[in-house]
Parts: sequence; C-alpha cells; structure tokens
Amino acid sequence: MTETSTVHSHVSVDDTRPRERGIARGTQLRTDLPASVELYLRLFDTVGVSEPRTRDSAHRLADVLAAWGPRYLEEIEGIAAGAGLEPWHVMALNGRTEILSQATAARPGECSTIAYAPADRPSAPFGIQTWDWHEELDPFWHTHQVRGPRHSYVGLTEHGILGKIGMNSAGLGVFFNILGHRDDAPAGVPVHVLSAAVLGEAGTVDEALELLRSAPIATSGALTLIDPDTVACAEVSPVGVATLRPSDGFLTHTNHFLDPANAAREKTGLYEPDSQDRYGLIASRQQRYAEPTVADHLVEYLYSDPGQPQLCCLPAPDAVFGQRWATLATVLLEPEHRRARILAGTPIDARRRSWTTLDATEAACTVGG
Repeated sequence: MTETSTVHSHVSVDDTRPRERGIARGTQLRTDLPASVELYLRLFDTVGVSEPRTRDSAHRLADVLAAWGPRYLEEIEGIAAGAGLEPWHVMALNGRTEILSQATAARPGECSTIAYAPADRPSAPFGIQTWDWHEELDPFWHTHQVRGPRHSYVGLTEHGILGKIGMNSAGLGVFFNILGHRDDAPAGVPVHVLSAAVLGEAGTVDEALELLRSAPIATSGALTLIDPDTVACAEVSPVGVATLRPSDGFLTHTNHFLDPANAAREKTGLYEPDSQDRYGLIASRQQRYAEPTVADHLVEYLYSDPGQPQLCCLPAPDAVFGQRWATLATVLLEPEHRRARILAGTPIDARRRSWTTLDATEAACTVGG
C-alpha cells in the first residue's frame, strides 16, 4: 500500500531581479516564516548563541555577502520584505550553519550522501542523500523552483534559505553535508548561499568548483557535485576548497573530512563516531551489494535498522530540543533527466510513500513520479 508523504509547501519564483525573486519567495512563505525564525533563535540560544550575538553574526555575514555577491544579499533582503521580517532575521537563517558553528556540543546525527558514476558509462551519474535535521523544524522546509538566474533550478530548502539540495536546468546537481573545522566562524559566504549560487550560476562540475574557489569561506561543508559526465565533492573549509573524486565509481560523504589537510583540523567530538560509523556501513554495502544501474537502487544503501548506524535517523524518545535529530527528507538526483526526486521521510519510508518529482527543465512538480 502506498502512503502519501507528508505535504510540504512548494515555492515558485520567476524573475531576473534578485530582490523581486526574494519578495516573491517571502510573500509565499509569509504565514510560516516568522515561526521558523523564532524556532531558529531558540535553537541558537539552546546551543549558547544569544540573540544579540546572532544578530551581530548576521550583520557580519551580510557585509561579506555584499562584497562577494550583492545579488544574494538583495534576494535575502527581498525575502525579509515579502515576509514582513527584519533583514537580519533572514540573513541568520541563510547563515544558520555559520552561526551554529560557534556551538561545541556533539550532534547525534546528520546527513549521508552517495554519488555513483558507472564505470562503463551506460548511463550518466546519479546520487542520493538523506537530510537529517532537528525534528521540530520539519514543518519549515519546502520544495522550490527558481527561475531568473543563469540556470533555473529545483530542489529542497528550508523556509527563507536560498538553496540547499537540488538540480539545475544544465544538469548540475548539488548534495549538501555539514562538516566541522576548528577554525569555523561566521565570517565568510554562508554555505547555503554557496549552494544556491552553484545551482543558479554553474553549468558543470568544473564551473561549480571554480565558483566555490572564488568565495571567501569561513565555515565547513561538503558539496557533492554531479553532472551528466562528472562527479566530484568539494570539501569547503576555512583552509579552502579540497576536491575529492570517486573510488570504484562511488563518492560517499557523511560528516567528517576525507581530505587529509582538512581532517588534520577536524573539530573533534562534533559528529564522531556517528559519522565514521555511517560511512563504514555504506562502504561495506558498496562492496557487497550489486552494482547500482539506476538511482532507485541506491535507496537500499541508506537503510538502517535499530542497532545499526543511523542512516535513517530517528530521535531518542527522551531527547530534548536541540538533540531530536530525524531524517526529514531523502533526495535522488539524476542529471541525465535534469530531475530531483524528494521523499518526506527516510529511505525506508520509500517502501510505502510517494516521491515528489521536480523537473529542472520544465520546472514541473508531480507526486508519485
């Protein structure tokens, strides 16, 4: 029996002017976006970042963005205008990774990504990711379709945030994992803005890498990039951009650095040993499972049962706010088809729920594709 997945909103914007795109996004999210801001301010405070400190960080990030990519700041300010919020509120959402980098507490779960490039090239590369985040924030994400930048794009993001995981009309896809470096600080271009910039402006993996190298980066993440010909992962950190390539066709990432230079300054105790355990379980399956020939075959690589590393993340019954991590969504990207498929829930939920299919070329949205 097929179960309809949890209904999340869909945002569609179409304008070449960044501020007007932002206003359209903010207007569509006006009902729920203030509650998302309030919950994030509470989350920041829970991990030790006060509201004044959050506001200061948001202003600092806005200054960096104004110097590097003022169009993105205009769009963020447009979202605030459309939703009736102060600009620093929406800047804090887009810089939430940078603001949270100031916390030191361990995080009990995060995202897992697998990209696969067939060796004999019978088909283009494809990939999958789980998006694990705080259970309380589940109502505050949406699918979106964006037209107006150089390339239109579709995917998943949180309310008020310009981009996260997605596919653009050129066939370039982006997966997104957070990492932790000892030198992380809210002082560079926010990694979520970098994801939106890649989707909107880069047509290939190589163009995406060039764009990322142009940005002042002060917080860490892994952007796994996939186009019809190429797979690469850009580990971004305050040190710079390190590029990883597939091994035996697979390029897997969880939440610890794989580049040796970055790993030397890993922020220890943040995601370990959970990240390494998840990575190890995926690696063992890559050795044992049949070679995937279509994107759907990757779904079972991310199953997990009780007692296994949490590829399918569920919060502990007694977990408190700030520690209630859950797999909110699963995403398949297929560059050959310019397509993103999004499931509200874990890979195991794919057995009984329908996927939402987003076509980056036609910007169509269907359920059950």
